[in-house]
Amino acid sequence: MKRLLFCCAMFFGLMVYGAGAADITIYYSPSCPHCHHALDFISNYLVYEYPDVRVTRVNVMESENRSEFFKTVKKCEFESGGVPVLVIGEKCFQGYADNMRDDFRKAVAVDLDEKTRATAAENRKALDKDADAFRAAHTETHGTISERSAAQPQKKSKENSNFIYYALLILGVLGIGFVLTRKNDKK
Repeated sequence: MKRLLFCCAMFFGLMVYGAGAADITIYYSPSCPHCHHALDFISNYLVYEYPDVRVTRVNVMESENRSEFFKTVKKCEFESGGVPVLVIGEKCFQGYADNMRDDFRKAVAVDLDEKTRATAAENRKALDKDADAFRAAHTETHGTISERSAAQPQKKSKENSNFIYYALLILGVLGIGFVLTRKNDKK
């Protein structure tokens, strides 16, 4: 019985741990107006709606970043090298228009639990009501935005944490299955 309780506690602990908001990488050019609109939306809305989101900006005009950008364009199967290119979790987007905002939100929220999604919806309503007041009240509780240069290689921490999460989840399920299916050795 103790094993069963331990396995159940481990399983539910993993469910509480959950996966966070999908990270965003945006490839942009300083001279691109659509890039500025996308960056404005991300920095003034998404990082406040989803406080756990991490955003990395990559300037494709810096020669050190072009190789990574073209690899991303190829991986995303885009036919042109136009910017902005946004990689949100596992989804790729090219270009920016206001009607893409909900698609960006869905991509960020794909692995979130219902409570976190509800919080994001509340944050969005508050932003729609009075964005300046909401941002002023939440200056330290919004997602992070960083600029990547050639000296800062791309981090894989989110992928590693997702791997660990799913590995532990599988082990927990296997443990519960083992405890529930083994024969009672007490006679």
